[in-house]
Amino acid sequence: MDPISLEDLALLEVLRRIDQRVPLLSKDTDIRKRLVESGLLEDDEEHGPHLTSAGIELCKSLQHRVAADAQAAKILEQREAEDTPEDCEPN
Repeated sequence: MDPISLEDLALLEVLRRIDQRVPLLSKDTDIRKRLVESGLLEDDEEHGPHLTSAGIELCKSLQHRVAADAQAAKILEQREAEDTPEDCEPN
């Protein structure tokens, strides 16, 4: 399994900021428009920008992917450490 892409990490960061009600930056205008078009974000005057159910699920999925990648890296590191012969002193 390949590690999560930088694009997905960036998307996760934007989704988290929206979920935490952190104001989006002016450079985020294009991503906001794409999120609305894809049904991940609703942007209305009463509630401001907020994630839809699909946006919340995608955010959860990406968070699980990050956690799984971290766990896989840890396991690989442990296996490599086990496979590396320790320095032995000559008899």
